[in-house]
Amino acid sequence: MSHQMRLQALSAFLKARRAAISPAAAGLPEGTRRRTPGLRREEVAQLAGVSNTWYTWLEQGRDIRVSPSVLECIAAALQLNKDERSYLFALALDNGPANGIYPQEEASAITPSLQKILKELTACPTIISDRRCGIVGWNEAAAHVFLDFARLPQEERNMIRLLFVRKEFQRLAVNWEQFVRGYLSIFRAYYGQYLEDRWYDDFIAEMKEAHPEFDKLWEESRVSSAPDVVLEFRHAKAGKMLFQLTSLQVQGGADLRCSIYTPAGDSNTEQKLRQLLEHHKLS
Repeated sequence: MSHQMRLQALSAFLKARRAAISPAAAGLPEGTRRRTPGLRREEVAQLAGVSNTWYTWLEQGRDIRVSPSVLECIAAALQLNKDERSYLFALALDNGPANGIYPQEEASAITPSLQKILKELTACPTIISDRRCGIVGWNEAAAHVFLDFARLPQEERNMIRLLFVRKEFQRLAVNWEQFVRGYLSIFRAYYGQYLEDRWYDDFIAEMKEAHPEFDKLWEESRVSSAPDVVLEFRHAKAGKMLFQLTSLQVQGGADLRCSIYTPAGDSNTEQKLRQLLEHHKLS
């Protein structure tokens, strides 16, 4: 990410987070003549204890000096979570590896232990993805609930792209936008962590051009390495299914993530899933 693109990303992030906070949530009076939702710039400056001019320049993406202590105040004023705070600091302070080099992606990074985990989670659709949300591993349950990723060329196995390109996902997820926002929040966390990887900028530009709805959801997305999402699916064969998404960082040399879709305990989702798998074995 170039210096100017980093400042533009910082500007967009600050505007989105400011718009997401109501005056009441910030302990401020509602007032009148609010043309846009959320807080005004001067209100964020007041809450953060900085001048309105300085905060305006920061939000406009101007190249100004910032300090960690002031960023802490901005993060508190905007009620950022831990991952959003890290994202703010990465953009504002241009934090990245000293040599600008990131580890190469390992296409075959699925270890035998991860393979065993995938196999044992028979009633939980599970996907292993890399830091670009590329799908590098999945279990049988995931292949039947989502789609058979083995039938896709490796370069097409990107979860973010699939959510917008494949109609199966849009038909499957009743709360599709929530489904997408969960993955975009993870993707944005990676984006802030790997600022110097130009692949992210190229990918985002490609998605914005090809899918107008991506642009809207991307600008609205939060930042979270482990979003708490409940998903309702309408499976073509199994009907209504409810899952709780648990996203785990995999320990090891490769930057991998394990996304586990656990059947909701107060539903018959697990029973339906087992029947779906059993029917496939018999057919």
